[in-house]
Amino acid sequence: MRESALVYPIVLSSHLATIAIFGGLILMSDLRLLGLALTNIPVSDVLLRTRPWKRVGFAIMVTCGILLAGSKLVNYYDNPYFQIKMTLLALVGVHSMVFRRSVYGNPAKFDGMKIMPGVAKTAACISLALWLGILSMGRWIAYYERPKEQSPVALAAKPSNGIRRGALASANANERLTGCYCKDPFP
Repeated sequence: MRESALVYPIVLSSHLATIAIFGGLILMSDLRLLGLALTNIPVSDVLLRTRPWKRVGFAIMVTCGILLAGSKLVNYYDNPYFQIKMTLLALVGVHSMVFRRSVYGNPAKFDGMKIMPGVAKTAACISLALWLGILSMGRWIAYYERPKEQSPVALAAKPSNGIRRGALASANANERLTGCYCKDPFP
């Protein structure tokens, strides 16, 4: 995927577009549970009508995310923002299981309530915090700079791996010119 001039940008654009759509649906659902938006529409209508779209958006978003992460795994595996993002995604799964029975499984019980119960507000606040964290960490992944001694170029420079000095100089020149270590400079 990294070698193609079109595949990576298309997958990245799809990932970002589904984040925007999915994020908007999550935001509206959570704001409805908090009683801050769409108060003239029953809670069950908001949650149940957006649910299929959220599931499709989540599936596309995660699929594109896996493809993106897999294409740059050497850069992401030790990135603390990537690790935090993956942890937060796991916590979203825990969140959905914890609040499935009390909030998401039967939203009709909240219809007609003027003030949302604490459990619904708690579920919405936790959901908003988790998704805001995931979005932030996803954005910060690109700005992480690994210490030089841990970079792929520095690790390749160790004498034990048998790389010629000229090949290392070529790798360093590639990194200086492009600002990143994107392709393997060794034939």
